[in-house]
Amino acid sequence: MNEDMKNMINLNDIKVENKTRNTKWRPMFAAFMAGAVVVGGLMFTSDKMNLFGYAAGPVQSGVTAAATNSTASGVQTASLTPSGTNSISSIAKAASPAIVKIETKVKQTNIGQNRRNLLGQGTESGDTIENGIGSGFVFDSSGYILTNEHVINGADEIDVYVQGYDTPFTAKLLGSSYDLDLAVLKIEGDKAFPALNIGNSDNTQVGDWLVAIGNPYDFDYSVTTGVLSAKERTISIDDEQGTRNYKHLLQTDTAINPGNSGGPLLNMNGEVIGINTAVNAEAQGMGFAIPASTISSVVDKLKNNETIPKEPAPYIGVALQNISDNMLGDLKINSTKGAVVTQVQQGTPAFQAGIRQYDVILDVNGTAISSTDDITKAVQAAAVGDELKITISRDGQTKDVIVKVGNRNAETGYQS
Repeated sequence: MNEDMKNMINLNDIKVENKTRNTKWRPMFAAFMAGAVVVGGLMFTSDKMNLFGYAAGPVQSGVTAAATNSTASGVQTASLTPSGTNSISSIAKAASPAIVKIETKVKQTNIGQNRRNLLGQGTESGDTIENGIGSGFVFDSSGYILTNEHVINGADEIDVYVQGYDTPFTAKLLGSSYDLDLAVLKIEGDKAFPALNIGNSDNTQVGDWLVAIGNPYDFDYSVTTGVLSAKERTISIDDEQGTRNYKHLLQTDTAINPGNSGGPLLNMNGEVIGINTAVNAEAQGMGFAIPASTISSVVDKLKNNETIPKEPAPYIGVALQNISDNMLGDLKINSTKGAVVTQVQQGTPAFQAGIRQYDVILDVNGTAISSTDDITKAVQAAAVGDELKITISRDGQTKDVIVKVGNRNAETGYQS
């Protein structure tokens, strides 16, 4: 077969090349850049420097709110007036005490161990150095904090800065999820901490106003506003550990920059409806937040360090490639529409249905296929257990096969 057919695209795995940057700027900025991941224009508003940020919201457990007219549940309401009671400024004033800065540190022995071993210098030093800064917020007045997993990933020490305290608290990591990019920390104090309520992101509508507060580029407690641009966004970001496949994200034009990661996105009632997580580095006004619906479903498990079952991931188990003109003769077809199967792993739904290498997928459930993207979308739109009627061409002959959609997360032997 032609060389073109050796390049494969894994179905349902949409990965874009990482672009990393190195810098010799001051240590804090260098630490931030070490954690800022740019992938196809998508960037963790990361972690390694006050990434995402604060949010405005109601205050719990004896904390006095700066705004008036609180509801029976303690949630502060706000209009779109620029100042005064029930305004964005009152939301920011009430919420800021519950916003925290998270500074992570790593042991120098962990960073330079290999280099020192090569130089014969040993690994005596156990001193920690700053690794990055992110944001988070207190959601329980006894000192429970929510943030992104990528903010604290790899840290040997986690320091949390709370307004009103001169020195940081040492935080304990209770539980985290790489797949969901969420983590719960715990700090201890001599009194109740200001806290934010987690709202219902399902009730937030496209066009609703939102508020974010955070530490972008180490400018502490910066307040930005915008609207909810879209819901149910899906993106993938590669990092050193693999690929984070985000689902159900909220898209907002609220200004979110490196330093805001882990901070809350607030509605106009001051409730947290999302955790700011990523931005599109090649666009203006395109940020993404993990919705409160996802947070609420797992926060108790994170607090108790319990395993979080992975969400079912529809797949059929093929690698695909778009068809070029010079493939037409070998495949015995007369059009570049469709996608050629470059690999099928034994035991996968596609293999069991009879799909084989070099088959050309032409149609899924009566809809013509133009490229690999069409097949990916068709599979991702299906539920695990659904049956797909797939029309293939093999040696110039067409036939239909029925493929039962499988769960990739349940198939431990499947290499994605």
